[in-house]
This record gives sequence, C-alpha cells and structure tokens, in this order.
Amino acid sequence: MHAFSDEFRAELTNLMKWRRDVRHFSPDPVEEALVQECLSTLSLAPSVGLSEPWRVIRVRSDTARAAALSNYQTANEKALEGYNGDKAALYASLKLSGMREAPEHFAIFCDDETSKGAGLGAGTMPEMRRYSVVGAITLMWLHARTRGLGMGWVSVLDSDQLCRDLDVPQNWALVGYLCLGWPRDVSLTPELETKGWEARAASLQIEDR
Repeated sequence: MHAFSDEFRAELTNLMKWRRDVRHFSPDPVEEALVQECLSTLSLAPSVGLSEPWRVIRVRSDTARAAALSNYQTANEKALEGYNGDKAALYASLKLSGMREAPEHFAIFCDDETSKGAGLGAGTMPEMRRYSVVGAITLMWLHARTRGLGMGWVSVLDSDQLCRDLDVPQNWALVGYLCLGWPRDVSLTPELETKGWEARAASLQIEDR
C-alpha cells in the first residue's frame, strides 16, 4: 500500500481549501491538451457497480451556449421572485454564473439506465449512479485546480429544458453544468460568505446512534 508523506497530506488539504467555486473567469482559451487532461480524471472516480455512468457534453456551439445562457437567465429571474426585501437585493447582486466569460462549458449527465455494472448497488439505491457522477466531477475539479484552472457549477437552471436543448437521450439526467477556465481571482473564502449570504457552520454536527 502506498504511503503518503505528511507534506503530501498537508498539500492535499490545502488543495481542498483552494478548490473554490469560480464565477469570475478570464476569457483566455484553455489549451486542448489541458482540457482533455482534466476530462480524463473523470475515469479515475469510483462508481457504483463499476457502472461509470457519467456522460459528457462539451457545449461549444454558439447555439447551444446561447440556449444554456438563456436558460440560466430565465431560471435566475424566477429564483429572484422567491425572495423579498434585503434578501432579494442581495440575491440580485450575486454573480451566480461564469457562463459569459468561461472558455469551456460542460454538461455532465448520468445515464440512469446504463447496463454497465449490471445494476449492482443501483437496484436498491438507484441514486448511487448520480452520486458516482458527483464524485467524478469532484476529482476533475480538484485536478483542474492543481493546473491553475477554476471551475464553477451552475445550479440555477431548468434541467429538463437543458436536456431538450442539448438533445440528449431520455435516460440521461443532468447532474452538473460546469464552467472551466482561468480564474480572474481565487479566494479561500466563498463569495457567498464574503457578501453575507450565508456563513459556514462553526463545527461539523455528528450524532451517535
């Protein structure tokens, strides 16, 4: 079994701290080899039953990007209607998407009906396939950060509409819409915290049963 040094463990913890969700990107392109390097880390992720259910759409055409951006804008306007007063004003001030500036966009899906893995584990907990996709995204995110890149997860979207716009199979479920590129700035403190939207919990709540 490989032994990791104290220095490596410290750097790994540091990497997780610097992972941060990026919304402010430089429009500078990312080299194709580096894009492919980041995508290749998806295959290193564990998956239920070794099903590897992640499916990737690289959103590159003007038409597809315009549809995704319009989707976000509509969903964001609807979300704003759910807040009032100071909270609404604060929400309106938040930059929740780097879609306009980020040079790379990826829609990551879960194939809910994949035959790979023969249903092991997914028969009792089918959501495990989607959790596997989340794990794969996390590995890609961490790797991107080691190369100086930033990623942002856009969650203010109508997922059903995006699936229609990208014309994906009916058994594919959207897990994440990701923006990838060179960050204009990266902070250890999430922007939602610096702007006063929410604060991190002071401690992890763990209960015994």
